[in-house]
Amino acid sequence: MSFHGLPCWYELASPDLDAVKKFYAGLLGWTWADSGMPGMTYLLASQNGDMVAGLFAPDPGMPVAWTNYTAVDDADATAAKAKDLGATVVVPPTDIPGTGRFSVLIDPQGAVFGILQPQPMADGTAGGAFNQQKSGHGNWHDLACPDTAAALAFYGALFGWAQTRAMPMGPDMVYTVINRDGQDIGGIFTEAGKDAATWTVYFGIPSVNAAVEAVKAAGGQVQHDPAEVPGGAFIIHCTDPSGAGFALVGPA
Repeated sequence: MSFHGLPCWYELASPDLDAVKKFYAGLLGWTWADSGMPGMTYLLASQNGDMVAGLFAPDPGMPVAWTNYTAVDDADATAAKAKDLGATVVVPPTDIPGTGRFSVLIDPQGAVFGILQPQPMADGTAGGAFNQQKSGHGNWHDLACPDTAAALAFYGALFGWAQTRAMPMGPDMVYTVINRDGQDIGGIFTEAGKDAATWTVYFGIPSVNAAVEAVKAAGGQVQHDPAEVPGGAFIIHCTDPSGAGFALVGPA
């Protein structure tokens, strides 16, 4: 079975590992363990037995940010195709023992994203980091960019993503929902005046209203009141104590 084009992993580069571990443990119920990766400290977050995210300290000059990874059948071929489509390869395809082969890229409009050719899991999946039915897992992903049509063309060619529907979200914005084999996984929209594109990762939460207070109490910031989105869920955009942006989605 191919998982090509499905979200599969989330990774945070943050200079303050202890503060960030405590923040996400309290907010999303994550437990942390060292991966044992030689030569660097790489921490793994788990939620109810599923590994959901990685954490490491960035090198000087590297942005403090979340990166979302998409599963691919062949990391080398996908990285080469992305380059042909105008992307920049930041980290060339590299093996992670016991995990798979990964690469980090910048899309033609400036958004950082990752790809992972995962080793098959014992349960026949690409892992449980992305699960729209479980709290504390990756749930949604959206791309704010200068040119929605160009982004749809790039990611459609690379991952096979298709357009589900385009929804007006106010007078100046159209939000285009994207899917992989019929499963909605995120959206793309044009943000006026935006110089470089950025991805935002959404994690599922049992109550967005409760999460507002939890984020603030734990040293993070909430950028707006809970906003209802199509389908009846609510979202908030936040920053963690290290300044990395992310979003939460769930019932009120």
